[in-house]
Amino acid sequence: MDRRKLVHDASIPVMTRRRLSRPISIGGVTIGGGAPISVQSMTKTDTRDVRATVRQIEELHESGCEIIRLAVPDMEAAEALSPIKKASSIPVVADIHFDYRLALAAIRSGVDGLRLNPGNIGDRERVVAVVNAAKQRQVPIRIGVNAGSLPKSTESLPGSTAEKMVAVALEQVRLLESLDFELIKVSLKAFDVPTTVEAYRWIAEKMPYPLHLGITEAGPAPAGLVRSAVGLGILLYEGIGDTLRVSLTGPPTEEVAAGYDRLKSLDLRQTGPVLVSCPTCGRSESYDFIGLARAVESRLAKMDKPIKVAVMGCVVNGPGEAREADVGIACGKGRGTLFRKGKPVRTVEEGEYLKALIEEIDKLVTGRN
Repeated sequence: MDRRKLVHDASIPVMTRRRLSRPISIGGVTIGGGAPISVQSMTKTDTRDVRATVRQIEELHESGCEIIRLAVPDMEAAEALSPIKKASSIPVVADIHFDYRLALAAIRSGVDGLRLNPGNIGDRERVVAVVNAAKQRQVPIRIGVNAGSLPKSTESLPGSTAEKMVAVALEQVRLLESLDFELIKVSLKAFDVPTTVEAYRWIAEKMPYPLHLGITEAGPAPAGLVRSAVGLGILLYEGIGDTLRVSLTGPPTEEVAAGYDRLKSLDLRQTGPVLVSCPTCGRSESYDFIGLARAVESRLAKMDKPIKVAVMGCVVNGPGEAREADVGIACGKGRGTLFRKGKPVRTVEEGEYLKALIEEIDKLVTGRN
């Protein structure tokens, strides 16, 4: 990768220097240009059911989702976008395939962005109509290329699947550029992690537009979480990616939580608490350390302050990790030491571990001594 294309934010580690992309705005959320990597999801309701869709969008907003995408399979769904958009507290992106009239209807409904593949919506005149409408209302277009739905014309092309994905994406980019349209975002998704990583690495060097990351059809948890973590983790570590979605077979709020976990793991964004807890081993002398860690995790899930909490089960690594956290406890035989900002606060009896730790966290969050 050409390091001249990278931008370094002094607030994040050197290993996560970001590729510098051209910024666009999706309903007020900046994508690219060094802006924070945003977390997206997609509704799993029938878009034609306005009430259910709006309810799910609000649940996603409360969980931290910053942009929401909706499937638009027909004109009834396209017409439902207007009331959904008016009720939504986060930017709405319409997912369009094949029928350019749905894209035009979505733009009229006031959506903040389109996800489409210009290559599957018909001849040039139809693409021109969509692009002109998007240009007039300043609606960005995501060119979404999936390994599982490449055009038949790519079958005769030489090279790997990743190379074919990049070729298709660049062809679509050039088409939009030829129409004097540059509000572009690109994604190249595959189920296969090596293919996805290869495709994103190549296209990151070949065009300046922001990249939406994802491992498509990753599956249910836990396998889907692992596959996504590996693929997105590699790319984010290399500074590639401006926004992401963790695609899971499950509730969309789980996708949002997983997205933030990936960013927090690389110190790219700190939103909400981080829990450090040991895996336990034969040195652990706590009565129910795993239960304690899970109870603390459950309590932290309701908080939004970016604090670091350590729950450690023995005297080997426990005191050191607990000191490094904002609040931590090092559990020993029958008692443990409670730490705050690196200093021991008090000794706690075994049955009081959870209560004491939560009390200390509350004091820190509320600013009480």
